[in-house]
Amino acid sequence: MSDIGIVVVTHNSEAHIGPCLDAILPTGADIVVVDNQSADRTIAEAARRGVRLIANPDNRGFAAAVNQGFGVLNSAYVLLLNPDAILQGGLEALREACCLPGAAGAGGCLLDPQGRPQIGFMVRQLPTAATLVLEVLLLNKIWPNNPVNRKYRGLGMDYSARFQAEQPAGAFLMVPRTVWRELGGFDEGFSPLWFEDVDFCRRAIDRGHRLYYVPAAVAIHTGGHTIQKLTVEKRLIYWYRSLLRYSAKHFRPLAFRVVCLAVVAGSLLRSLGESIRYRSVQPWAAYAKVVRHAGRCFLFGWGDGPLRSGSK
Repeated sequence: MSDIGIVVVTHNSEAHIGPCLDAILPTGADIVVVDNQSADRTIAEAARRGVRLIANPDNRGFAAAVNQGFGVLNSAYVLLLNPDAILQGGLEALREACCLPGAAGAGGCLLDPQGRPQIGFMVRQLPTAATLVLEVLLLNKIWPNNPVNRKYRGLGMDYSARFQAEQPAGAFLMVPRTVWRELGGFDEGFSPLWFEDVDFCRRAIDRGHRLYYVPAAVAIHTGGHTIQKLTVEKRLIYWYRSLLRYSAKHFRPLAFRVVCLAVVAGSLLRSLGESIRYRSVQPWAAYAKVVRHAGRCFLFGWGDGPLRSGSK
C-alpha cells in the first residue's frame, strides 16, 4: 500500500502511540510521527518501532505539525490519525472514497473504548453562526435535541452506509495529496489546536470538492488525551480563540460580531456558574481573558492579521 502515507502528531502521547503504531504498521503505509516537544517517552516509543520521526524542539501546534508530516511524504493519499486512535483493519475503503470524482477526503467510523460509535464527533455539519451561538451560550447543552444541534452533530443519521459529509473528524481523515496542495494544507493560524480541520473542510467544500464518511474504515478512539493535560485556562483560551478565528474567516462581519457577543455573554454565564459550583473565583480569571479577546474582536475585528471574509 505504498500510495498511502500516515501522519501521526504527538504531544506527551506515551500511553497511546505504541498501540496506534502497532495497528498501522501492518498496512505497509509510509508512516511519519511528528512530535511536538513531548516531555515523556513518546519519542522513544515511536523510535523503537522504526517509523520516520520528526522531533520538534518546541510545540509548533497541530496544524503546523500535520503540514510538516505531509511535507516529507510522497504518497498520493495521506491519512491523518490521532495517536489515541487504533486502526481496526485496512485503509482500502478510505482510499476508494478518496478516488471518487471531486473527493477531497474521507473519514472513517470512530468507536469509543466500549465499541460505541462516537456519534456527534466523528461526523458533523460545518458550523454556522447559529450553531456557534447556541454552543457558547450553553443552549446546546441545556437542549441537546434542538434542531440546529441535531443537524450540526449528525444526530439520528444512518451511519451504516457511506455518505457525503461536510466535516469528517480530523482524528481519522484521509486526504488526496492533490487536494492538500490545492488548498495549501492546514491553516497554521489555528494554533496550537482546534478548528484547523473544520477550516480545511470548509475550504474544500468552497472549492467544489466533496468529503465522505466511510463506515468500513474503523478505529477505536479514546479522545482528548492531549487536551486533558492542558490547564483549564489554556483549554478555554485556545478553544475560544480558534472559534473566533474561524468565525472571522468564514462568516460575514455582522454574523461574526454576533458570535463575539455570544462568546462574551456565554463566558460570563459560565464563569458565574463555575465559580458557584467550585466556590472559587479562579474561573473568572480565565473567562475574563476570553471576554477581553471577544470584546476586541467585536469592536475592531480579528486582530491576528488579515482574514478572508466568508459568505456563510
